[in-house]
Amino acid sequence: MPELSLKRGDEIQLEVTGAAFEGKSVARKEGYVVFVEGAVPGDVVTARILKAKKNFAEAKVVHVEKPSPLRTEPRCKHVGVCGGCKWQHVEYQAQLQFKQQHVIDAFERIGGFSGFSVLPILGCEEIFFYRNKMEYSFSEQQWLVNPPGVNTDDKQIEIQHPQSEVFLGLHVPLRYDKVLDIEECHLQSQASNQILNFTRSFARRNNLPVYSSKDESGYFRFLVIRQSTRTHELMVNLVTYDDRQEVMRRFTDELVASVPGVTTVVNTMNTKKAQIAFGDVTKVYFGEGVIHEQLGKLRFTVSPSSFFQTNTAQAERLYGVAKSFAELQPTDVVFDLYSGTGSIALFVSDAVQEVIGIESVESAVRDAEKNAAFNNIQNCTFVLGDLKDRLTKDKAWMESHQKSDVMIIDPPRSGMHPAVMEEILELAPSRIVYVSCNPTTQARDVKILCAEKYTLIKLQPVDMFPHTYHIENVVLLHRK
Repeated sequence: MPELSLKRGDEIQLEVTGAAFEGKSVARKEGYVVFVEGAVPGDVVTARILKAKKNFAEAKVVHVEKPSPLRTEPRCKHVGVCGGCKWQHVEYQAQLQFKQQHVIDAFERIGGFSGFSVLPILGCEEIFFYRNKMEYSFSEQQWLVNPPGVNTDDKQIEIQHPQSEVFLGLHVPLRYDKVLDIEECHLQSQASNQILNFTRSFARRNNLPVYSSKDESGYFRFLVIRQSTRTHELMVNLVTYDDRQEVMRRFTDELVASVPGVTTVVNTMNTKKAQIAFGDVTKVYFGEGVIHEQLGKLRFTVSPSSFFQTNTAQAERLYGVAKSFAELQPTDVVFDLYSGTGSIALFVSDAVQEVIGIESVESAVRDAEKNAAFNNIQNCTFVLGDLKDRLTKDKAWMESHQKSDVMIIDPPRSGMHPAVMEEILELAPSRIVYVSCNPTTQARDVKILCAEKYTLIKLQPVDMFPHTYHIENVVLLHRK
């Protein structure tokens, strides 16, 4: 039992020994576990305790006494503040090692597996400017870091700007009322940064207000930039509270003149209080109102509200892994669960007899159908419905479709509902490919499936988001 007594505000020296979940590192002091934010395995640091529990504490780095050889100089000046690139100060190869170990730890500790096959993680060739979508928020209040004249040892503090103004950037973690005003982000292209800075300048020059959820008034809400990696088309979506056509026409004319690479400009209006970058009405002011992206041989139409994997190159590799793991035969019938806009279903369709995608969001089903038609794919059917009700309880639906040989499952971060797993076990396809962005819930679900009817064959981690702790993982299961 740990004997060390710590309390909030204490500063201690720690030798950091390993990587922990959610981008933190782990150290031990007299048997007491401390999770340290901002540290790198191999560091010796002075850290301040933020939270102390009976068996562990959480802390943040105050000073690096001896840097780890795994440290590197971050490219972005906002590292450690905006929360987007928590690991940019870590060598990329070390990031990959930590992510692979995260997957292994999840399957050993949560899944209870041992001796399983894990293929080497697939890293990104491009570790900067890899995102095809960025979403920025407007605010009248700015998050400032160590402002002049303020005496503080903290890495960052909150202070309100003395005058109400327009700021455009990213929310710092756990703060939704202020944004970090950003001039350059290294996750999307330089053209994206030009659009970001132009839009902020336009809002300030025209003295237009930011939307206030408190008063339910104002104009600017979000700036969403979508960019195609393959076709180089570029969409600017200005999300506003109301419809001001004269403002949008002026914004569009000036933007297109300032950033010639822009291919379409749209205005989405969101009159709801919820701070989301979606709305009921979208107007096109320039171009087609969509962009096009390519995955393998497939071409997709991406609308302002469409879901699409945000790293195009790695999405192609991820889907390639899923397709390879599935061991597909020309006579196979594939069920694609949580099929979304149909990207995985369409990607595997050329290797099988039929693919049936099941999805609970109607707009996603409609987009999947459009994508199938756009690519002239005839053997994909997309079904609207909740998986808990569709798979075995809807007898009429089941009788009208062949039984699946293979299931490809790509659920949300929370994993699968227990009732869905019961239905999967009842249908018992010969092979299951489980794609997940959360290895912890994936390991939990796979443990249940393997306790009943399946054997874990192999795992393949895929890094979709360099400089973050997020990791995708693909699992192959065979029926016993």
